[in-house]
Amino acid sequence: MDSQRIFQIGISLIPNVGDRVAKTLIAHCGSAEAVFKEKKATLLKIPGIGGTVAKSVSTQDVISRAEEELKFIETNKIQSLFYLEEDYPQRLKMCNDGPLMLYYKGNVDLNKRQVIAIVGTRNATSYGLEFCENFIEDLKPFNPLVISGLAYGIDICAHKESLKMGVPTVGVLAHGLDRVYPQLHKKVANQMLENGGLLTEFISETNPDRENFPKRNRIVAGISDAVIVVEAAKKGGALITAEIANSYNREVFAVPGNLGAPFSEGCNHLIKINKAAMITGVEDLKYILGWQADEKRIIQPQLFPELEGAEKQIADLLRDRGGKEELDIICLSLKIPVNKALQHLMGLELKGVVKSYPGKVYGL
Repeated sequence: MDSQRIFQIGISLIPNVGDRVAKTLIAHCGSAEAVFKEKKATLLKIPGIGGTVAKSVSTQDVISRAEEELKFIETNKIQSLFYLEEDYPQRLKMCNDGPLMLYYKGNVDLNKRQVIAIVGTRNATSYGLEFCENFIEDLKPFNPLVISGLAYGIDICAHKESLKMGVPTVGVLAHGLDRVYPQLHKKVANQMLENGGLLTEFISETNPDRENFPKRNRIVAGISDAVIVVEAAKKGGALITAEIANSYNREVFAVPGNLGAPFSEGCNHLIKINKAAMITGVEDLKYILGWQADEKRIIQPQLFPELEGAEKQIADLLRDRGGKEELDIICLSLKIPVNKALQHLMGLELKGVVKSYPGKVYGL
């Protein structure tokens, strides 16, 4: 049994220790295992760690539960993803409150080049459902990963249409992988395992309690390049997801609707207060994000003998990625801080090597 994984699961189960605090503890102690073995007095010296947290780490017995969970994971062929590992979703790693641990069952790369979240009301109208179906059909040439929450309405429509179009789709759950909620969507969830998957931060035997859904929504927002709100009332989970996406500096789009239409009020309001760009079709997404169809593009070889260091790395990366790439992905791929990457990109722009495009996209 993987002892290191047991400690990684275990630290995520300690009461009073959230994701941010756990990451702070691990950063100071060196590993999850080291956190459990550290003395309470030493834990108290860590900035931001008070007596309640130190006591919880020292006294809570969570290892036996972590051992049970590891057995469940291994038996059910579930992939556990620790936030410091390469397979962990890189976009989510950039969110300071991203989950410490994720549990994933599926067959698609969560770090796919183009990832989009589609969310909306559970009480979808024919207007919203038709938009969702047509939009995903038009998305197919880009071969993105479509993320949603497996809920009624817009969520399940996005998953079903993705399956129909052969577009990989992942459902983010507000409970453990030992169940599917709502139960009515179990058949669709099983189909998603063949071209996509199911993702959660919750261990088995976790119920879909109300407080889990906002946590689920932050994963939907953080793992994606952009969030599209198809239909939403004045209040609801879709608007929470949009708000979180804005806080993560993700692009947010909203489908406009008729004035007074109950399930367009939320979308219209997001557009009105400039928290979402209006979207009427895939062309809007393509323009703002700088997306290109997922097909082999012939880029003429370009030699920049004067380039070196990070500038050369960026130019080479853009050439390898078909000529364009988003700022976040450049930073993640080359492990360069955003401020440094922007400095190098500005230098490349001045040299006439790189151009900037809407949506924080850069290209040769």
